[in-house]
Amino acid sequence: MDCANCGRVNPEGTKVCGDCGAPLFFRCPACGGDNPTGKNFCGDCGAALTPTVPPQMTRGAGAATSIVPPVTERAGLLAAPSSSAERRQLTVMFCDLVGSTALATKLDPEDLRDIIAEYRDSVAAVVRKYGGTVSRYIGDGMLILFGHPSAHEDDAERAVRAALEIAATRHAPGAPAEFELRVRLGLATGLVVVGDLIGSEAAEAQAVLGETPNLAARLQALAEPDGVVIPEDTRRLIGGLFDYENLGAVTLKGFAAPVQAWRVLREGTAESRFEALHPSVLAPLVGREEDLARLERSWRHARAGTGQVMLLVGEAGIGKSRLVAALQERIEREPHTCLRYFCSPHHQESALYPFIAQLQRAAGFDREDTPTTKLDKLRALLSPALSPNEDAAILAEFLSIPNDNLYLPVTSTPQQKKERSFAALVRQLEALAQRRPIMIVFEDMQWIDPSSRELLDRTVDRVASLPVLVLITYRPEFQLVWTGKPHVSLLVLNRLDQNAGAALIRSVAGGQTLPTEIVNEIAERTDGVPLFVEELTKAVLETSPQSIARAISFAPLPGLAVPATLHASLMARLDRIGPIAKEVAQIGAAIGREFSYDLLASVAQRCDNELRAALDRLVNTGLVFGSVEPPDANFLFKHALVQDAAYGTMLRGQRRELHARIAGALEERLARGIQEQPEILAHHCGHAGLAEKAISYWQEAGERSKARSAMTEAIAQMRKALDLLSQLPDAPGRQRTETELQLALGGALIAAKGHAAEETGRAYARARCLCEALNDTPNLLKALWGEFVHYHVRGETDRSHRIAENLLDLAGRQNDAAILVAGHRAVGDSWLHRGQLALARTHLERGLALYDPAQQRSLTALFAENARVAMLSFLSLTCGLLGFADQARVQSSDALAEARDSSHPISLAFALSVACRLHFVLEDAGMVGQRADELVALTTEQRFAFFLAMGTAYRGWTLAEAGDPEAGVDLLRRGIEGFQASGAAWTLPFYLAQLAAAEAKRARYETGLGQLSDALALTQKSGVRWFEAELHRRRGELMLRARPGAEADAEAEFRHAIAIAHQQEAKLWELRSAVSLARLWRDQDRGDEARGLLAPVYGWFSEGFDVRDLKESKALLEEL
Repeated sequence: MDCANCGRVNPEGTKVCGDCGAPLFFRCPACGGDNPTGKNFCGDCGAALTPTVPPQMTRGAGAATSIVPPVTERAGLLAAPSSSAERRQLTVMFCDLVGSTALATKLDPEDLRDIIAEYRDSVAAVVRKYGGTVSRYIGDGMLILFGHPSAHEDDAERAVRAALEIAATRHAPGAPAEFELRVRLGLATGLVVVGDLIGSEAAEAQAVLGETPNLAARLQALAEPDGVVIPEDTRRLIGGLFDYENLGAVTLKGFAAPVQAWRVLREGTAESRFEALHPSVLAPLVGREEDLARLERSWRHARAGTGQVMLLVGEAGIGKSRLVAALQERIEREPHTCLRYFCSPHHQESALYPFIAQLQRAAGFDREDTPTTKLDKLRALLSPALSPNEDAAILAEFLSIPNDNLYLPVTSTPQQKKERSFAALVRQLEALAQRRPIMIVFEDMQWIDPSSRELLDRTVDRVASLPVLVLITYRPEFQLVWTGKPHVSLLVLNRLDQNAGAALIRSVAGGQTLPTEIVNEIAERTDGVPLFVEELTKAVLETSPQSIARAISFAPLPGLAVPATLHASLMARLDRIGPIAKEVAQIGAAIGREFSYDLLASVAQRCDNELRAALDRLVNTGLVFGSVEPPDANFLFKHALVQDAAYGTMLRGQRRELHARIAGALEERLARGIQEQPEILAHHCGHAGLAEKAISYWQEAGERSKARSAMTEAIAQMRKALDLLSQLPDAPGRQRTETELQLALGGALIAAKGHAAEETGRAYARARCLCEALNDTPNLLKALWGEFVHYHVRGETDRSHRIAENLLDLAGRQNDAAILVAGHRAVGDSWLHRGQLALARTHLERGLALYDPAQQRSLTALFAENARVAMLSFLSLTCGLLGFADQARVQSSDALAEARDSSHPISLAFALSVACRLHFVLEDAGMVGQRADELVALTTEQRFAFFLAMGTAYRGWTLAEAGDPEAGVDLLRRGIEGFQASGAAWTLPFYLAQLAAAEAKRARYETGLGQLSDALALTQKSGVRWFEAELHRRRGELMLRARPGAEADAEAEFRHAIAIAHQQEAKLWELRSAVSLARLWRDQDRGDEARGLLAPVYGWFSEGFDVRDLKESKALLEEL
């Protein structure tokens, strides 16, 4: 291969010129294939090539002007300069020469130059072997990167292996013995900015900035000569692959907090990579029940003598090894032998590595064993039924153990030796199988070496007639040809479904409870890949509770970024696809999880052929899914974390520029009449630094979401707009925008979290302050409405009533019909719950008379629910309490019909909740159950937590009434807890009365009396008195059942109830209390008094004679 730079002829297969260091191949920007220099078109995909040849390198005398040669003269020491800087997680190694100053004083400068050059070449050779690159020479030190320009899934492991080999290597064999070179090595893993940071100079082409290289340099100073020191973050990535010495938390110059440091001693002794990289206690196996059952069936067949081979195929992290471990757990008590073989990415060129390693483990070889000891252990391992001496001789040579004539040497050709070794190993397998069934586990076959593949081929054929199960795991990119054999089966592991993913998340979380919102987010971002699920869950658990709380409030959660444990493997997938395909992936990642060809082409600024080639590359490598052909194609990232990794490599400036281009392209489409989602535009404008546009789009998105009753999304969108407001100048325009946003946010919060939630109160309070500062009366009225309903539902009725009257007064002075409706609705609602029913009826009827359907949209935005639905619902309850049951039921039905016609879920939830209350008041358990079931179904679907709590409580009461008080009490308690969690208190006494009734159903009368006492105390504190009379009546009834001789106390409660009901004009409560007292007097032979009490109250009623209270009253009067 001729070098285009210097003309030297290099051996075939060489990638870098051995003379000048220029690259002999370059990568196709479209498909990533290697092409020789001088070609104009890619030999793989046909894309046009524009190779760049390095400038002629200085040679001759000028090159010797420095003791240390320029890095650009050393062959292959530096990777090709990156075209731009990027953010990456790297493992950085700092390698420093020990005693170089003393060396310089004893050697001629020219000799020193040669020794340093040998040392650098030696270190660089090891670094290249493990996929690293030399970034910079710093004096006699070397800054080395693993993970750039190309990442590998095991970069941290590669770096540590390289460091151990560098430490064990004699780097300048030509130097005098007294000048033996020794090194210190420090490694660290973390986020850096790497690439061409300043210009095209080679010294800056792979400059790396961040804390990580500084940490590696500081740790290097802690190392002993030929020692390797790493921090905890790196050790966590490589797990048990190595043995360590704990150096404790060390104080390092320039670092605020002590750093946990570890000395790496040697490669570890863990049998498998899976065991080394996973905790000893594995997460439970979830979502793999059918797969495990299939493996168990194969084991039963094998155990019976019909050999089985099961091929387990799936992407990295899908759970192949975990499934194998689960089978081993299931059969551990059964008699069997387990043989385990592990391929390694670092031994793909090592012939028969997995078989040799397994024999060494099985024989129990130690590092300190002499050849004789190893031979003895090998002989003890081998089956005595065979030819132990012959097999020992064969396998000793197979294991490279010196024979020392203990066994007769085996003389034959290399091919014959291999055949003898294979035959010996198969014989040993057959002998083991005669004793007991065998399970063979062969892991990670995608890394198998050719000789092992040949031996495994023979083993697969032989086990067909042996009691052996062979489990072989590998990744989809590896292909096997055994699937046509009758005893070979294929098991493709798919991703976990949503339920299994959530179960795994909760299992990993252990005793820590993660909110449902966070569990759903983790499940969505990890796409059912168990490794992703576990690592992202752990990352979230390591974040602070405050961060999790913010995330529930729709702020980003740091732990949901790509975990460090997954970063390298995700970046490795991206780096393999070539620079243009990677750039397209980055643009697609900025657009979103899903992106269209049309939008991508508008943003990418590349020709159609390049784009198609890049997208084909992305689809063929499994990074994205594609549908149909461009230009109508849509693409979807296979994993959300791949999207995150692609996006995360870009610098902030690059991201801003890209988001600005995307926003511009979307706005152009919008101008052409193509509908775009405002939240998408808002997202890109926000990330482009276009705050004013972003706020406008977020506001539009929030209003659209509210109109669809998607309140959770509306809250998130309004809050994002509010967060961006700080980027605008503090001026009246900004305050007006914030006022609108706070009012809209308050309405959405009412629906999602309830009127009494702290966030609801804060939104309306902030809006009121802004309105007062701006002298904005129309919006002030809206803010006052929000504050009214907030304090009203919290049970702070004095405060809420003052606000309601102020609202009505201001609305009257403004002569605003819509706000007048709000004022009458507020005052009517307030009087109802304070127990002034006639006043409540008057205001609610006035509000309904003023109501104009043309104003419905603005009223719904203010109330969060349909205004007419709300007023009809409260009027129905008011009329029911006043004694007009027929009118009340008609009004309730009208409210429900209006709510259904409006297709407005929050309005329907409101109407259903008040309908449940009305039918409870009328003691119609059947109708309460019917409405409660619908309410629970609706609010579960819509995620209306406040109304769901109500529906749950009503369901509990109906269960208790139907004869299942145990289940009823449980549901009631859950409903009350949810109600209290929302901050609501204004009807809590009402729900406590339901709970007391359910407790009475299971004869826990004193418990019920305690709950009624709590309810009465809350009533006195809050001033919410609409249910007060009924609380006293119920207390009297329970006293009679719980306490013999309590007649006088019960009578006092009944009289008190009658007096309160009479004062409130609550004829229904008055009748019910009169019935309770009349029954007591009847039982005391005071029938005339009973009739004299009950008859006039019953005689007042003119409707509702099918209501239970009136039927019981009539029957009691007839009896008396």
